[in-house]
Amino acid sequence: QVQLAQSGGGLVQAGGSLRLSCATSGRTFSSCAMGWFRQAPGKEREFVAAISRNGGNTYYADSVKGRFTISKDNAKNTVYLQMNSMKPEDTAVYYCSARYKVDGSRRWDEYDLWGQGTQVTVSS
Repeated sequence: QVQLAQSGGGLVQAGGSLRLSCATSGRTFSSCAMGWFRQAPGKEREFVAAISRNGGNTYYADSVKGRFTISKDNAKNTVYLQMNSMKPEDTAVYYCSARYKVDGSRRWDEYDLWGQGTQVTVSS
């Protein structure tokens, strides 16, 4: 069974930084574009960032552009979400995702695999 194993997250003060990691098998990593989504209580799951299969293209939600960075480490079969200048409104459960396509997507229903989710809380 293909798995996306997430790590990172936790509690941080506003203005601080966190890094999320998502590891998977080499086959999945080389076959998939990857994305990050988040879901706050009472809200729908929303797009955060995506990266193409070869890492050449990245996409961000307007709300995180300039503060978050998505990247891939091919040697570790891991995708990262570096979150800087964090705000209380970034508080949510964050999910790693993968799709068997060349490029990422902003639509959560276009992804094939999902991580277990990790809580991120930003205090004011």
